[in-house]
Amino acid sequence: MQIDLFVPCFVDQIYPDTAFNAVKVLEKLGCEVFYNENQTCCGQPAFNAGFWEEAKEVGEKCLRDFPNNRPVVVLSSSCAGMVKNYYHDLFHNSAVHNQWKQLQRNTYEFSEFVFKFLDLSKLSADFPHKITYHDACSALRECGIHAEPRQLLKHVKGVELIELPNNTVCCGFGGTFSVKYEPISVGMAEQKCQNALETGAEILVSADLSCLMHLEGYIQKNNLPLRTMHLADVLASGWEA
Repeated sequence: MQIDLFVPCFVDQIYPDTAFNAVKVLEKLGCEVFYNENQTCCGQPAFNAGFWEEAKEVGEKCLRDFPNNRPVVVLSSSCAGMVKNYYHDLFHNSAVHNQWKQLQRNTYEFSEFVFKFLDLSKLSADFPHKITYHDACSALRECGIHAEPRQLLKHVKGVELIELPNNTVCCGFGGTFSVKYEPISVGMAEQKCQNALETGAEILVSADLSCLMHLEGYIQKNNLPLRTMHLADVLASGWEA
């Protein structure tokens, strides 16, 4: 299967190793991965800040970056949610309406795509650690993703998954929310990390690196005995390319 990989801005700039691990997993499971080096942003930051004209300009570039009628696998549920749910507000009945509808049909968050379309029996990850899983708000509410990452983790040898208490509660990131309402954002991160520590897990795993970036900042600042890790990094653990 041929697929396009959409690597969000912050993953490209801060967590490139996760993108490489996602490619490693996708290729092992039978995908031919295409990466357009000209891709940049989906326009979500501008859209959420109310700058819709600027978001439209960035979004139109995103449409041009993925012109092929093949699955587009996104390493962020918030970016996938932007394309699937909010491009409607920017491009419905516009000159690029058909391009938007094609990209909307073809867009899948990473865990969603791997679970729905690939042969999980080919996974040979080995990760002997106790983990807990954080559901990003955008995954739950915008993409309807909950069971998929847990099913993938069942195919990882050695993993002990302990459910996170109050896992439907936001971690406090929310993009610009964490900047505009810092004390509330920090308090929400504190509660999320406390819940994770109470499980006895060593590692807090998620499929959304924006949440993990926020939580990792709180963990490091407070020297907590907890690590964060993206799902793709777990799935790529313990086997050679």
